[in-house]
Amino acid sequence: MKYVDEFRDPELIAGASREIRRLADPGRHYRFMEVCGGHTHAIYRFGLKDLLPENVELIHGPGCPVCVLPMGRIDDGLFMAAQPDVIFAAFGDMMRVPGATGSPLEHKARGRDIRIVYSPADALKLARANPDRHVMFFAIGFETTAPSTALTLLRVRAEGIRNFSVFSNHVTIIPAIRAILDSPDMRLDAFIGPGHVSTVIGCRPYEWIARNERKPIVVSGFEPLDILQSIVMILRQMKDGRAEVENQYARVVPWEGNRAALKAIGEVFELRPYFEWRGLGFISQSALRIRDSFAAWDAEKHFLTPGVRVTDPKASQCGEVLKGVLKPADCKLFGNECTPEHPIGALMVSSEGSCAAYFNYEHRKSELVTVSA
Repeated sequence: MKYVDEFRDPELIAGASREIRRLADPGRHYRFMEVCGGHTHAIYRFGLKDLLPENVELIHGPGCPVCVLPMGRIDDGLFMAAQPDVIFAAFGDMMRVPGATGSPLEHKARGRDIRIVYSPADALKLARANPDRHVMFFAIGFETTAPSTALTLLRVRAEGIRNFSVFSNHVTIIPAIRAILDSPDMRLDAFIGPGHVSTVIGCRPYEWIARNERKPIVVSGFEPLDILQSIVMILRQMKDGRAEVENQYARVVPWEGNRAALKAIGEVFELRPYFEWRGLGFISQSALRIRDSFAAWDAEKHFLTPGVRVTDPKASQCGEVLKGVLKPADCKLFGNECTPEHPIGALMVSSEGSCAAYFNYEHRKSELVTVSA
């Protein structure tokens, strides 16, 4: 299959691994952060960590939108779900994310009308099919999913639909990277840039990282060879004393981004002054809220949510894992109280969460080795 098979070719992968070992200076330790949760899953799924020399360390960043959402926002959504004649619609990976009063799935078991949808357009279909009910779509994601929410709201306004609203939890990637770089307990040498987000925003927004922070960033695809090639490109930059933005994923990511998608986002959304991120705290200009011209479909205005801050369980160390300060297995709850079957933190729930990736691939691999021994 074109663009898949060749990026999983064993000989090419072995060659990239050899090149990484040739370029990596044995006298130094490298710390590269992959920002995207999709990269984290690919790294563990394909065992790429085992192909790297010990002095090349991959740090998992806050690239999972479900994982960075604070518990208070989940509780706000569930407050809306508890209102009369409301249908709560959300993506499947939101269903088991715990809030202070339980997850959406638990609230569904208590009698709330909570439904899984695969797109905001599916939520809109629910509104059309249930004119006597109000459908609230729990919108979440980085710039990757924001265009579909924006286009749905443009359609809703054009059709004059009144029983539909959006609870916007869309966040933006650049302020999160800036917050990580400003963190005093984080030392990074370079970034493996997010592939999905970059299909929308392009590569230009990352130029300040190379120019001001003097750190290479390579936007990467998600196949094994994509990620290894990106590491090769980073190491070549460092060997040459360069710090640039490079696009390894050029077969998908345009340098200037998707202008139609960006136009739709700009028409419907504006930046919030501040937004709270799990593990990173409040970050200015880091999330999208619905513009006043679309206030009739803004769930936060429709329901007047309480907006109460809720702290994570004290024993949970999701924040440290999200910032890359701890590895998933270093969390005190990992694999014991917190598992995919009984998650305590969002990082173990989401399909892009680093804890879920580590548990499903790396942790279970070590268990199999122990059993076979």
